[in-house]
Amino acid sequence: MVTDQTLEQPFPRPLSGAVVETLPSALAPARTVLEGHHVRLEPMNATEHTEALYHASHDSEQALKVWDYLLSGPWPDVESYRSVIRQQSAELDPVFFAIRSLDTGQVCGQASFLNIKPQHGSIEIGHIWFSPSLQKTRAATEALFLMIRYAMDDLGYRRMEWKCNALNSNSRRAAKRLGFRFEGVFYNHIIVKGKNRDTAWYSILDYEWATLREMSERWLEPTNFDSNGQSKTSLSELTLNRSANS
Repeated sequence: MVTDQTLEQPFPRPLSGAVVETLPSALAPARTVLEGHHVRLEPMNATEHTEALYHASHDSEQALKVWDYLLSGPWPDVESYRSVIRQQSAELDPVFFAIRSLDTGQVCGQASFLNIKPQHGSIEIGHIWFSPSLQKTRAATEALFLMIRYAMDDLGYRRMEWKCNALNSNSRRAAKRLGFRFEGVFYNHIIVKGKNRDTAWYSILDYEWATLREMSERWLEPTNFDSNGQSKTSLSELTLNRSANS
């Protein structure tokens, strides 16, 4: 039986000191569009995205919850948020994307690449929030899959990281559902909004990715969904059983 306790045990990695036979590409992620069947990730643009992102994350009590575990936010009005999006639009690490639903045409979330180390082939996805309309949908899974696939396949990275507040159970479940392995907790890591944050670390390594890619692609196939849009199989079961048994 697969349990959270099983999956929270660090697992053996390749030996430190082993020779890296194939060096990473040393390519940095570009500010480029990543498009799937249900979402398009657009390089952050304050002119195009600020108002839509603000309303998607501030217009209801449920929407405001996306800020509970993030490093900053929420903001009192669109104009104060605009300065944040302008900064995000200008940065190259992190590289921010706005997430647009191809079903509705609406901007409904954001994510970024950060802690980018091209020569070492290490990268993280973070600063993630999804509007209520995007949460727990096929489109949300596809958005993260597109980012991981771009880094691991197109850019040839060897390590994909996921870090979150150790109290953020939703983020931790999302990481494990996508196949990230738990590596441990950094205690007293940072101070966020005046409170201590312990940070949980997860990763996908290059030799794990082919299996995880196939699982995600299989889950995202249209044939895996019924007429009501409900998935017939569980991505969590696929990846968690793989995590526990390998």
